[in-house]
Parts: sequence; C-alpha cells; structure tokens
Amino acid sequence: MTIHRILLTVIAAASLIGCEQGIQAPGADQQGHSAPTTSTIKANAKVLDELPFDNLEDFDEARRGLIATPAALQVNSIGGDRIWDMPAYDFIAGDAPDSVNPSLWRQARLNNIHGLFEVTQGIYQLRGFDLANLTLIEGETGWIVVDPATAVETAKVAWAFALQHLQEKPIVAVIFTHSHVDHFGGVAGLLEQAGTDPDTIRVIAPEGFMEAATSENILAGTTMGRRAVYMYGKQLARTERGHVDTGLGKAPAFGTASILPPTELINLTPQNKVIDGVRFTFQYAPESEAPAELTFYLPDHKAFCGAEILSRNMHNLYTLRGAKVRDALKWSAYIDEALTLFGDTEVFFASHHWPMWGKARIERYMKQQRDTYKYIHDQTMRLAAKGYTPGEIAEELDMPEALSNSFSSRGYYGTVRHNARAVYQAYFGWYDGNPAHLNPLPAEDAAERYVKLMGGSDQLLSEAEKSFAVGDYRWVAEILNHLVFAEPGNAGAKSLLANSYDQLGYQAESGPWRDVYLSAAYELRHGAPKTPGIDLSTTIGLLKEAPVPKFFDAMATMLNGPDADGMEMSVKLVFTDIQESYILDIENAVLHHKPGQADAEVNATINLTHELFLRMVTGQAGLRETLMGDDLNVEGSRIDLLRFFSLFEPASGAFNIVTP
Repeated sequence: MTIHRILLTVIAAASLIGCEQGIQAPGADQQGHSAPTTSTIKANAKVLDELPFDNLEDFDEARRGLIATPAALQVNSIGGDRIWDMPAYDFIAGDAPDSVNPSLWRQARLNNIHGLFEVTQGIYQLRGFDLANLTLIEGETGWIVVDPATAVETAKVAWAFALQHLQEKPIVAVIFTHSHVDHFGGVAGLLEQAGTDPDTIRVIAPEGFMEAATSENILAGTTMGRRAVYMYGKQLARTERGHVDTGLGKAPAFGTASILPPTELINLTPQNKVIDGVRFTFQYAPESEAPAELTFYLPDHKAFCGAEILSRNMHNLYTLRGAKVRDALKWSAYIDEALTLFGDTEVFFASHHWPMWGKARIERYMKQQRDTYKYIHDQTMRLAAKGYTPGEIAEELDMPEALSNSFSSRGYYGTVRHNARAVYQAYFGWYDGNPAHLNPLPAEDAAERYVKLMGGSDQLLSEAEKSFAVGDYRWVAEILNHLVFAEPGNAGAKSLLANSYDQLGYQAESGPWRDVYLSAAYELRHGAPKTPGIDLSTTIGLLKEAPVPKFFDAMATMLNGPDADGMEMSVKLVFTDIQESYILDIENAVLHHKPGQADAEVNATINLTHELFLRMVTGQAGLRETLMGDDLNVEGSRIDLLRFFSLFEPASGAFNIVTP
C-alpha cells in the first residue's frame, strides 16, 4: 500500500459534495429494460385522473420572459467528454409514454424549457444550462451573479450566451446561496469567461459556507459516490425507458469544479447590504436544505430569491445517495419567516425551476411549501407516538388534498415515504424498537434460510412469477432479493427481479426513485461497474480549500483495525509551502492526527508541498514521479513508512448493491 493510493481513496468522491451531485449518462438505447406491463400501464393511466393536468399555469410561467434558447445546448469537459446535453432530452414531448409516470413526465417537460429569461426588469436567469439556475442581477456598473453553476465548462457557456443578448458589463459580485456544488462550482469558469479578476469582486455567502462546501462529503464520499450512481442514473440512457429527469432539473453536470472564498458572510436575519447600487435584505437559513444557506429579498424589485428552501417539488429531507437527514422543522420555519419578512413579494425566483409572479399566488405557494415539510414532520411524530415504526409511517402517511393537488408539493425529488423515514431517523435513529431488528442475521445468511423455508429456489421463483403476473412488484422484489442474495448466479431470479425493478421505476413519480430502480435493473443485467469512474483532477480547485485535517479524518476510516491491533507507529507530514505539519499516530488500532511538533519522535517524516499532496490525491502525480522529484523527501525509516501505510485499505467505490 502506498501513500498515493491511500490519499487517492480519501477523496475519491469529493466531487460529489453538494445538492446531489452526479454523473452524466452514456448511451441512447433501451439497455435491455423490459416493456411496461398491463399493470404499469393501468397504474400510470390512473395518475391522469388524480391530478389537475389541465392546469397549465406552470408551463406559462416556465416560458414567460424567454429571450433566447440555444440551437443545441451541448457542453464538453476540458478533457472532451460530454457533460451537458439538452438535445438528449428532445424525446420528452407530448403525452407521457406508458413507461413514465405522467406526473414525472410533466415535470420533465417543464425542466426541458431552457434558455435565457427575463424574470423582471434587471433580473435574468439562465435555466437548463446546468442542474441549477444561474441568475444575473443588473447593478449600476456591472452584473451580480447568483449561483454560477456546477461546472467551469457550463458556466462559461452560460455566460457567453447571456452576453449575446444582454449588455456587456463587468461582474462586480457573486452570491453563493448555499454550500452545494451546483451553486458555486462553475465560478472560476464564469470569471475567466468574463475576464474578471477574482480579487476585484465581492463574494457573499452564508456563514459556514467554506467548511460545508469543501468538507461535507470527504468522510463518506466513497460510499456516497457509489450510491449517487443509482440516484442520478449515471449508467442509464436518456430514453423513455431510462433517465428522464431528476425532478429538480435534468441532471448534474460532471465537469471541473471550483470555488472562491467569500469576502462577506451572512450570519443573521435580516441583514441589509447594498451591492453595486442594488438593495438586498438577506435571510440566514442554516441547517435547512444545506448546512449553510441564505435567501434574499430585493425591495426595489419586490422580488424574493428562495434559494433552495423553496422549489417546484417536494425536496429531500433525506437524499438517496446518503447524507445526514435535514431538519424539517427548521426548514419549514425559515419559509414561514420569509413570508413574514418579505410579505410584499410580487416576483419569486429560486435556484432551481422557474419563477412565479403575483403576490397572492406566491403567498399561497410559499405556505404550501412551508406546510409540506411541517405536515410530514408533525404527522410522523404523531404516528411515532402511537408506536408506528418508520415503515408503517411511510405506508400510512398521505398528504392532505390541499397539498397533494399542488404540483409544487409533489414528490418529484423527495417523497413522502422516504422523507417521513428521515423525520423518524432524526429523532429516534435507525432502531425502530422491534427487538427482532436489533441484531438481525446478515443478508446472505438470512436469504439462504428464507429460500429454504419457502421450498427452495424453484418454488420461490414460481411464486414470484405469479405475483409478477398480477402486478405485485414490491412483493416480487422483496422475495427475489432473498433469492438473488442466496444464489447470485441464478439467472432466472435476476432476470425477473430486473423486470420488477423496471416496472417500479416506470411507475415512480420521483426522478431519483425511478433512477434507483432502473439502475438496479441495469446492474442485474450488466453487472456492477468495475471502477468508480470519477476523474479526480476535475476537483482540485475545490480541494485546495479543504482543511487538511479532513483528509486525515477520512484516512482514519480506512485503517484495518484488526491488522493494526497491537501496533504503535507515528508518521509526520510536513507541508513545506503552507507551513503546516501533522503527526499521524496509530494507537489502540485507531488513527489520530494532531499538529506537528518539532521535537516529536516519529518513525518517519514526509516533507512535501500542499500542491503535490493534492496532485497525488487527484492522481495527477504518480508515486515514482514524486519520490524522484524535489517536492517530496522522506526522513527516517522507509520500511516503517511502508508498514504504516500497509495498514490502510482503500475502498474501490465500485462495490455491489443488488447482488452480494
């Protein structure tokens, strides 16, 4: 084991920091997904009778103010890979096919509407150039940019397109509404395209922004990255039987990420500022949709930017890629606070989706969003107090008609079912109180016993086929999951399970649920990926700002505890260019880190630059190059150094999910 491989794994998914960051999908075929069954066709047809599809206000608002649309909006990475491709979604038009929930199809059609829009005089948005919107506010001398996209590449294209139609002025300020990468990652490309010196502009962000933005996923990045492949349909083709939308937007752009440290922080509510002659009133909203978040009001425009505490769907209290659950009560309270503070709002816009106009309509919408999260919170706690478990609450809880009939409260991204579980988890943790769930058997062991109990694999598969024939796909998935884990080579079981996941995906209203089910079906047919498929060099601009100790926290999670039992070793890392040093100690089979001391006794010392450290982390510098170069040298026992690093086992990020 080498330091290069260890450090490479420590940050293997740093690019996934953020709103649900993902990777663009390959291919354009059906990838073996089965046709929708009669049961699925009936289930999706029923949706048409349950929701007010004749209400076209959203389509009118999504098109309102359109200035121009690019002829073919496609963006390649610096390396030449396609990272953004709106024409790939051209198939999303007209009525929903049988293989897509009509409600999700409606949302996908709305998210297909893209281009440069005038929100109101002096406020413009570039929508559909990335997962999040890029907003431009005209000041007295220049442009104030809000949320400059996920990637350097998409931000450049968006800015260039804007200046084809708007007055060319310098960028005077950037506002990061929150700490997810789709709201700041493109800033370097934006400023480069505009010819702006970063040192000359104001950068405004919520307090805690840099810590949250650079460190949020370092510890859990490998696992989170693998699960994000499912949540965003990385491997799925853009077709009517594949990925159609995330609900929040089309998909994240997996390009080059960057960041810019704030010059001014928002840390209270209300907080007033004048930026290039434009009056702003900021709301500080931490621990809502993001650990660090703000919204703002423009009193002279009577326009409110809701950032991402407000969107045109139910958002996630828990994200399927895995993350700490979000505080539903705080989230709801911030929306209520905004209603009070900015009650004369006549124009609403946000970091995702399309704007809204009219005081009464905006107030109704904000109240519905507020009450969507509070209803899930309060009713989950009510049912928990009656002894309901998370699964029972998810099954029992339905939204009231006033909310369920509002498209903006529909579960296109988050869902009632998994958000209710998130509320339960926030208060009570993973244990549901049933002793049978306190120390259950491992999945493979339980699976073998279930299969035997059900009369063997042939009998179980026969029963599954009967259930599939009547459209009981959740039950088919339940029992065939046992069979596949007991007999991973059982082709019949894997095929039928994949077909069941297809149907569950086709019926899902949530974009992530659809992608999860269809990704599972894809891997049952084609196998899990061999490598994580992440180009770490695209994240180096972001990683430069990450606190070094965060890497060591992540490194500690890769120590092989049993192998390290009884060993005591110390290694010192000295970063020669930033005047920082750290000592890594192994004691009691645990890795600790602390600031380096000149007189500390260690087995070996590594001297290197922070820049070289990051190049090693991102794979841009190999071990042979670094050992032979002038930027790294080793003092002390190289044998001890090798023994030290041999105790760590980097995760591949390509582990199985739907098979053992």
